[in-house]
Amino acid sequence: MISVTTPTLENGVIVEYKGLVTGEVVAGVDFIKDIGASFRNFIGGRSSGYESELEDARIKAVQEMEVRAAKMGANAVVGVDIDYETFGNAGMLMVSATGTAVVVKNK
Repeated sequence: MISVTTPTLENGVIVEYKGLVTGEVVAGVDFIKDIGASFRNFIGGRSSGYESELEDARIKAVQEMEVRAAKMGANAVVGVDIDYETFGNAGMLMVSATGTAVVVKNK
């Protein structure tokens, strides 16, 4: 399964559109990472704990989207958009990946 942000694939022809497909992940950041991020916010610098959490959530959201696309009979996802949100007072992170599931044939 290939997922791209572009509306087409360079060496492929879209022969069928299966529809909108999404993958979502909601993740909580643990207490230790939250303390580390607060400390980094105070002194400056990057929060590797949050960055790692975001990366893991992004990978899982894209994988979930691809699994759903495959169940629809697609072999690719085009026009992929990834969104990040925070919500709640508990430091919850949500990552969603959305695209169009398609069937692609090689040129």
